[in-house]
Amino acid sequence: MSVSLLQLWAPILLGTFLAWIASALIHVAIKFHNADYQRLENEDEVMDAIRNGSPGLGLHAMPFCVDMNEMKNEAMQQKFAKGPVAMLAVFPSGMPPMGKLMLQQIAYFLLGAVLIGYCATLALAPGADYMTVFRFAMAVGFLGFGWAVIPFSIWYGHLWSTTARYLVDALVYGAVVAGCFAWLWP
Repeated sequence: MSVSLLQLWAPILLGTFLAWIASALIHVAIKFHNADYQRLENEDEVMDAIRNGSPGLGLHAMPFCVDMNEMKNEAMQQKFAKGPVAMLAVFPSGMPPMGKLMLQQIAYFLLGAVLIGYCATLALAPGADYMTVFRFAMAVGFLGFGWAVIPFSIWYGHLWSTTARYLVDALVYGAVVAGCFAWLWP
């Protein structure tokens, strides 16, 4: 006999809720990620320049290359040498839609908890002890919530200290969700 995903509805929902609370504490109360962002001294001028360029929403690279062959071009090499080399994320103008963003964050935790539960049903038997369930769910949760941030430091210029903070977040979220699965494991 095995555990079905439907039997895990309680730890999935509780883990989702507690991970969201942990995220709020990390970002709002503790402000652990304030050091992730830096102010430009000439912010108004840079914003004016970007606004005048009318960029579309999304991620923009500067200098922009259609493909790697363009980097062989002397003019493109000069652009890189002159700098700045940057990635720019353009969002819609106006205040962030916090309700929508919070719902997306909850959906992220819910999907993560469902995937952790699914993996656990494949690997753990009914009646597995607390620490067995916790260790397994913690490992899957850490990988699910955090491992994908590493390439942002490798390829997109995120400081490694920022990535380290997001990996700490992943440990917290993984531990919170794992605790729920271990406590409520059938």
